[in-house]
Amino acid sequence: MTLSIQHQESYSRGELLLRTIFGAIYIFVPHVFLLAFVGIWAGILGFLAFWVVLFTGSYPQSWFEFQVKLMNWSMRFNATIMHLVDGYPAFGVNGTSDKVSLTMSYPASISRGLVIVRTLFGAIYVVLPHGVCLMFRMMATGVLAILAWFSVLFTGNYPDRWHAFNVGTLRWGLRVQLYMTFLTDEYPKFTGKELEEEDAAPVAEAKAPAADDTAPARDDASPATDDATPASDDATPASDDAGSKEKPDGE
Repeated sequence: MTLSIQHQESYSRGELLLRTIFGAIYIFVPHVFLLAFVGIWAGILGFLAFWVVLFTGSYPQSWFEFQVKLMNWSMRFNATIMHLVDGYPAFGVNGTSDKVSLTMSYPASISRGLVIVRTLFGAIYVVLPHGVCLMFRMMATGVLAILAWFSVLFTGNYPDRWHAFNVGTLRWGLRVQLYMTFLTDEYPKFTGKELEEEDAAPVAEAKAPAADDTAPARDDASPATDDATPASDDATPASDDAGSKEKPDGE
């Protein structure tokens, strides 16, 4: 999973004030209203996916993509409400943003055993420890968000480290959500930082098809090299004749 929220070089003070005063009306209410209804459908799919994974060991890909798109929408909304980005968050699961991006590789299989363990004991070994850590982290995020609000208001700048920390809080919570909704078997790390293995996984998958596509091209090119060889041999007498014609002139 890779969550990217762009840190802007400068932030709009006007948009900051507009979100603060009227954000509840034109951002919070419409998005939360729609997210709640779409979330009901996502919950139904999650329940059905539990049984599918339990019996087949695979999460239906179309359902998986829907869940990831819904989380992407939620991240766009959260990033705007927290003043991490300017602009209005796009509506819908198919909405996009050039400042907020969530990508996740589709897993080839999901462990049936882990599904049962998470269902029975997830509250103990996942929700409880991560919930306690996130509770304190969210307190720190709240303080930084208030300080960043004044920073943007007076300077138009959101301190880079504060931005990275608050984005990390969203990323950490998202990892827990992905694990508890059976979208991944990887236990969430106790950190909000970007992980190298998360960034490397999609790249490895993207390179694999390229190697297969280039292989036939090299095989087809081999006969062309062989056919070109006689042409070089035929050209040799021509060079000798040319040399013999030029020799008297040289003398």
